[in-house]
Amino acid sequence: MLYWLGYEKLFHVFTPFRVFQYTTFRTGMAFFTAMLLSIALGPWMIARLRQFQIGQHIREDGPQSHQKKAGTPTMGGLLIGASIVFPVLLWENLNTPAVWVCLAGLVSFGLVGFLDDYLKVKRKRNLGLTVAQKFSLEIVAALFIGVLLLGLNTRKLYSTDMNVPFLKTYKPDLLVHAWLKSPWTYPLAFVFFFGFLILVLVGCSNAVNLTDGLDGLAIGLMAIASAAMTALSYLSGNAEFARYLDILRTPGASELTIYCGAMFGASLGFLWYNAHPAEVFMGDVGALGLGGGLGTVAVLLKQEILLLFIGGVFVIELFSVVLQVASFKIRGKRIFRMAPLHHHFEQLGWEESKVIARFWIAGLVLALFALTTLKLR
Repeated sequence: MLYWLGYEKLFHVFTPFRVFQYTTFRTGMAFFTAMLLSIALGPWMIARLRQFQIGQHIREDGPQSHQKKAGTPTMGGLLIGASIVFPVLLWENLNTPAVWVCLAGLVSFGLVGFLDDYLKVKRKRNLGLTVAQKFSLEIVAALFIGVLLLGLNTRKLYSTDMNVPFLKTYKPDLLVHAWLKSPWTYPLAFVFFFGFLILVLVGCSNAVNLTDGLDGLAIGLMAIASAAMTALSYLSGNAEFARYLDILRTPGASELTIYCGAMFGASLGFLWYNAHPAEVFMGDVGALGLGGGLGTVAVLLKQEILLLFIGGVFVIELFSVVLQVASFKIRGKRIFRMAPLHHHFEQLGWEESKVIARFWIAGLVLALFALTTLKLR
């Protein structure tokens, strides 16, 4: 909105308004707007959640030290979402379709999380949607994003090619009919494309959700991941950097920098209240929404594989649960004392704050490594 008003309408009247054309300026402003909005509205949101008795229900089989957290206001992800959407609408060039796809990813997965949180509050127990219901709705959300992406592809605003870390010239096409060169492979091409998209988006959203088990852990890692995505989207949107690093460019990638900056700022603002001991939890509405939004950015930037490193701790947490369940069903034995992995270290005697700090360090190292791979090719 301010881009349209300041640059397209008022620039010729007052030339200093040309600053609105610069991505770096609008990214910085989106970051500060999101962070300050989250911090400013935090007390009001926490008070409203307490007023409506929207408190966290702790699972009975979780660590006993967590039982005292029961009743802490949850669904704080509503604050995160608002702190992202408002700055994006304020500072983005809203004529960029990729921006709306990112917002669709954030909101659609956030709605699934909201429904899950609502049912938990209504039933007054730590059980909302069933696993099958949650996955089904997440798949529908991922398919919706896939349809939007194919729509952009027909307008040459999105490429189905994909960047591969460490390989500069190898850029496979996710629509595999481009490899097989036969019209009979079209159905297979779309099955592969949507299957891969579901894997990325549903996997990313659930990875963030599973990591959200300690005060500030998931939102701190999200701040790190979104900061890395901010840098990555800026490099992808800059013609000289993209050509130098041989990165596939998505039209509107530079505008995604502003979206990622808003996500970074909102995450830091929410961390102000979610840091140990937490005054509010993000709930599934925040975790699934942030995960879906982060995954959508990675898909638009053609960095789906690099997302494995940028969100490396999220991935490790997800696989710790998968391995634990698979091992127990196949062997009748557990690999970890408790899953997700952060609970395993708690059971080993680590203080909650120590687990959080060390996981943040690991997340920062992995995110920095992901950025270095852009040159190591």
